Amino acid sequence: MNDRLSATALAVDGARLWQSLMDLARIGATDKGGVARLALTDLDGQARDLFAQWCRAEGCTIRVDGIGNIFARRPGARDDLPAIATGSHIDTQPTGGKFDGNYGVMAGLEVLRTLNRHGVRTEAPIEVCVWTNEEGSRFVPVMMGSGVYCDDFTLDYALSRADHDGVSVREALAAIGYAGPAPASVAAGAPRFGAYFEAHIEQGPVLEDAGIVIGAVTGALGQRWYDVTVSGMEAHAGPTPMHLRKDALFAATHLMQKVVDIALAHQPNGRGTVGCVHVHPNSRNVIPGRVEFTVDFRHGDDAGLLAMDAALRQAAAELQRDFPVGVALEQVVYFEPVAFDPLLVDAIRLGARRSGNACLDIVSGAGHDAVYVARTAPTAMIFVPCKDGISHNEIEDADPAHLEAGANVLLHAMLERAGVVP
Repeated sequence: MNDRLSATALAVDGARLWQSLMDLARIGATDKGGVARLALTDLDGQARDLFAQWCRAEGCTIRVDGIGNIFARRPGARDDLPAIATGSHIDTQPTGGKFDGNYGVMAGLEVLRTLNRHGVRTEAPIEVCVWTNEEGSRFVPVMMGSGVYCDDFTLDYALSRADHDGVSVREALAAIGYAGPAPASVAAGAPRFGAYFEAHIEQGPVLEDAGIVIGAVTGALGQRWYDVTVSGMEAHAGPTPMHLRKDALFAATHLMQKVVDIALAHQPNGRGTVGCVHVHPNSRNVIPGRVEFTVDFRHGDDAGLLAMDAALRQAAAELQRDFPVGVALEQVVYFEPVAFDPLLVDAIRLGARRSGNACLDIVSGAGHDAVYVARTAPTAMIFVPCKDGISHNEIEDADPAHLEAGANVLLHAMLERAGVVP
C-alpha cells in the first residue's frame, strides 16, 4: 500500500536495504564471511537474475546491452527525458566483501522501493545500473562495462578478452544469458543519462578517521601505471666481490624507494605504490640479474601526475648512470583525473544536511564506473565509511546506519535532479 509523503520527508528503509545486501551476499558466500563472485561466472549470473527479479517486482523494465550491463528503468511522467541513474557493480574480488559495488546497486534498488512504497512519481525516469566486470579479477580491462559504454574501448575488443582458462567474455556472457541486444556504447546509440550518482563504501580510512558519515566525492585521482625492468647480471653469490657485482635487485630497491619519495613530495593527493616484484632467477645463492616491478602513481590533477612521471623518469636515468644496470620503463595505464559535476556534488552536500549528517568533501583514490560515466553525463559519488578502511577483503564491513544515511542522501539527490510530480 502506498503511504504518500512529501518528497522532503521521504526516507529509505534501512533494515530492508541491509537485508537486500545480506541476501545478495549469500550468492558466492565464503567461509570467512566475504563473497567470491567473479564476473560472468554462474554465481554472477545468479546475482544478476536476483537483481532483475527484484526490479521487475518494482515495475521496472530491464534492458541488457551487448557487454552485459543491466539497466532497470522506472518510468517517469516524461519518459522522453534522459534518465536520472545510479548503480555500481555486483562482481567481486576472489576474496571480496559484501559491500564493494554491491552497496551502490542495492542503494539504487532501495530508492526504487522507497519511491514505490510512498507513491512518488518523478518527472524523469529513474534507472539503476549494474556494470559488467568492474573488478577486472577474471577479465582485463577493469571497469569493462562502463568503459565500453563511454567508448574507451570497443565492444568487439571487450568481448574478445579471455580469462586464464581461455574463456572469452563473449562466451561467458552467452553462458549465463546476459549477452544483450541493446547498444552497448553511447556512440552506438546507448542513451545518455541526465545525471548519474554512484553510492559506494569509501574503501579507505578518511571518513572513519574524521568521524564523518557522508563523503561528497568531488572527483577521482588520475592514475599512471608503469612496468619497470632493471637488468644486471646473474653471478654466484660467493665468489663475486661486492664491488664487481651487477646486482639488479640492489639497484631496483633504490628506484622503489624513489617511488615513495616522489609521492611524499606531491601531497596531499600524491600516491605511489610498488605492488608487484619479480626477481630473476630468484635463487638464494645467485645475485639477481633482472628485476621486474610495477609502479602505481596517482594524483588529483594532471600537472601533478606529469610532475611525478618526470621525477620517475629522472630517477630511472640516474639509476643507470650510478649503477651498472639497465632500466626499461613503460607506462601501461593512464586514467585522467576526473572532476565530478559541481551541481551534483552540491546536491549530495544538501542531502547530507537534510538528513542531519556531517559531510566531508573527499577525492576518490580508487577507480569506479562513475569515472567512465562522467565522460558522458553529469556525475557524482557518495561515500560512506567502511570499518578500518578495509576493502577488497572478506572482512570488509560497514555500519548499517551509515549505509542507510548514504542511501537517503542518494534518494534526495536523485529526486532533486529527476523532479517530483505534485
